[in-house]
Order: sequence, then structure tokens, then C-alpha cells
Amino acid sequence: MKQTKIVCSISDRRCDVDFLRKLFFSGMNVVRMNTAHATPDGIREIIRNTRTVSPHLALLIDTKGPEVRTTGLKDPIHYKTGDMVKIFGRPEMDTTKDIINVSYPDFARDVKPGDHVLFDDGALDMKVVECAGPMLVAQLQNEGDLGAHKSVNVPGEHIELPALTEKDKRNILLAIEEDIDFIAHSFVRSAADVMEVQKILDEHNSDIKIISKIENQEGVDNIDEIIDASYGIMIARGDLGIEVPIEQIPGIQRSIINKCIKKKKPVIVATQMLHTMINNPRPTRAEVTDIANAIYSHTDALMLSGETASGKYPVEAVQTMARIAEQAEQDAHKQGFITVPMANRNDQREFLAKSAIESTEELGVKGIITDSETGQTARNLAAFRGPNPVLAICYKEKVQRWLNLSYGIIAIYQQQHKSSQQMFMAALRMLRQKGYIDLDDKIAYLSGSFGEGGGTTFLEINKVSEVFDRSYRFHLPEEDSFSKEDLDSIPAK
Repeated sequence: MKQTKIVCSISDRRCDVDFLRKLFFSGMNVVRMNTAHATPDGIREIIRNTRTVSPHLALLIDTKGPEVRTTGLKDPIHYKTGDMVKIFGRPEMDTTKDIINVSYPDFARDVKPGDHVLFDDGALDMKVVECAGPMLVAQLQNEGDLGAHKSVNVPGEHIELPALTEKDKRNILLAIEEDIDFIAHSFVRSAADVMEVQKILDEHNSDIKIISKIENQEGVDNIDEIIDASYGIMIARGDLGIEVPIEQIPGIQRSIINKCIKKKKPVIVATQMLHTMINNPRPTRAEVTDIANAIYSHTDALMLSGETASGKYPVEAVQTMARIAEQAEQDAHKQGFITVPMANRNDQREFLAKSAIESTEELGVKGIITDSETGQTARNLAAFRGPNPVLAICYKEKVQRWLNLSYGIIAIYQQQHKSSQQMFMAALRMLRQKGYIDLDDKIAYLSGSFGEGGGTTFLEINKVSEVFDRSYRFHLPEEDSFSKEDLDSIPAK
């Protein structure tokens, strides 16, 4: 019954059909593939198995984006506070104890004395004391170990990296070939980075949607233009918590969520949501509160990373997140109607969507049905964060999967074209069958008077029993108008 969507990171080392099916029935809406850790053949296996489980599951693939990493080394190196090391941008050479090589050749050009270079998500802090051409000299600020291919961050500095690596371009072409649903572009710094991905998609006539991952200060500073250029946003708190002062993360998260809601763009909160459950069957109280607070801030979706990719309790992690989400949603709505202002008072579709959501508070409407060609009306309904389910009947299978990132939307694909009246009746039967509504409840219907593609033009509210009482006058769709898979994709009450 949760309305918040769940994104699960899946490894090609653990992606069998039975495993994915368990996650799906536990509450997973989107499968995320991390290209930093999967081969092309592994990615194809995840895609194939996901589609075997359900055509309703959306697929999301990450790019690496403009990041810097250490080079290879045989064994982890231990450093003590005060140790001195040299840092070079030599991607072709391995790292040793005295010389750390990184993947970006011009690294020394973009860093200056006094900067802190953080390795392995901040586990090691080195302060730059000297810049000598292609070499940096740095002093260890804490004791710790450094492994191969670990992340490198320089808070406060702009590293002049290309938006896409050659590997990224290959993976985007793979995504296009497999016709997946989303590309999550890492370390987005500006709208220009988004357009680098969009250019490749346009060249291949692909409708894949771009999710921009906000992971550094530049992304935060340029968030408005990034939101406008993207389908949605992921707040990737791991690298973000290294690139900006960690105490600013909660405020940044809340601000980005608010901006996305106003722009009617889906937003995902990610990183360490249930990190303890990688090795333990129960979360900490702090993790439970973190998830609930993200939902109180009205995020569309939450993401699990290592919890489902490599953790010991992946199914339990999804089940736990779903339970927390359902309870937090109930608690949020008990405290009063969630008021989300209109972004454009001259937008008819937005006005009707807001009115439909407000009818749940003012008139006691228990459910909303809409039909959708592009998903825009459904995303408008999602943005106003109503307490009751919204059933979106989609003309395109891709639209159904795109809506898997939108709060509170139950999206189904209408395989055979029916009239608006027929679709409404079929959807109403589905909501009744799954126990979302009773005969005495009111139902709202949001649609267009001019057919498919004509836009949203009206909002109609009826009592469920009265609609069914008059149904004999209509030519209703057959009972199997929607497949068993469509029915099973809606969670039972």
C-alpha cells in the first residue's frame, strides 16, 4: 500500500529471476544497474531477467560520469597521520605507498596548496602542501588504508573533467540498444552535462529519460537549470556528503525535493538509507528516521544500494523500507492535508490535477483515475502528494514504467485501445477488486474531451455504486481487457 517508490541496485553476480521476483513482490519498482561494477554481458543478464519477472519493472542504468579514482594496486596500503605522499595524474601506472596515481591526467593542474584531497569516500584525508608541475605533495591528516580504484574528491575545487567517459558512451549505446527506461548520469555539474547525454539519445532517436545525480557543490549551485534539463533528480548523498560540508546535506536534500515537486519532476533520495542491513537483519533507529524524514519531505522515491546489490538481507531490506514508507505516509497525512502550491496558475492540467487531489480532502474522494499518453497529468497528480492511490492508464508501455518513479501512481499499460468511458470502467473494477475503494466511496476521473493526445480538459467525481448502477447502459470492456500481470502488479490491500 506504500506510495513512495523503491529503487534497488542489482549486481550481475546476484540477479536470478527468483531473486528479482522476491524483491518485486516486496515493493521494488525500479531496477538500478551500476556500470562501475558490471560488465556489458552482466548488464544484459540483469535486463533479461528483470523483463522475465515483470514488464512493469522499470530499468535504470548509471553512468560513471566525471569522477576521479586511484589506479590499481596489489594490496591495501596503510598510512599513518603525518605521512607524506606524492600524487600524480597517471592513469596507466599503479599506485605505491609513496606515489598515488589517479585516473585524471591533469589532476595536479586543478588542485592548489591548502586543498584537501579525500580518498575512498573520505576515509583518508590528505592536505596538499606543494604543487610542482604534474606532481602534488600531500600530508596525511588521519590514519587509514587505501585500496585500488577508490574515489578521489577535492571539496571546493572544480575539476575540469569531460561530462562523459568513453565507457559512459558505450554504456549509453547499450542502454539504447536494450531500450531501457532511465539513464542516471553521475556527477552532473550543469545543464550542459545533461545535454551531453541527451545529444547521444537524440542522435539515436531514443526516448530514454535522464535522471541527474547531484553529487557535488557545482550540481547544488546549478540545480535549477539541471532540473529543467532532466526528467528527474537523484540526491546521491554519498559523494555529496564529501564534496560539501556534511551538516548541509539535510537542508540541501529538502531544498532539492521542494524544487522538484514545484517543477513536477520525480526525485530520488539515495545512499545509506538502510546501510546497517548490508550485514544485519534490522536497521538502526537513525536509519528508520532518515527514511521517514525523506518521506515527510515528500520525496518520490528512495534507493537501496549495497543493501540489495551485495548485502546479506536484500529482501528484508526492501520489506523494511516498504513498511517504514507506508507508516510514514500514513503519519504524514494524519497530521493534515499536504499543501503543495501550484507552480503555474495558468496551466489547466495542473489546476485540474490539484483540484482532484484537493477533492480527497474536501469531498472524501478515495481514488483518482486518469489516462495518460505522456505521463504529464499523472506526474502533476503525483506532485500534489495526495493520500489516496492514483491509477494511471497508459497508452504506451514506456510511460507506465516511467511513472514507476512518481509518488502514489499505480500505472498500467492499456494494450488495446478503448474509449475513455471503457477505460474508466475497467480501472474502477480493478480498484474494487484490489480493495482500494468500496461501493459507497467517491471516485475522481481526470481525462480529456478530445481523445488521446488532446490534453486534460475535465475532472468528474462520482459515487462508485452509482457508476456501477448505470454501467449496464455502456458497452463495457471484457473481464480480460487487462491482463493478469496488470492486476498482479497492484499490491493487495
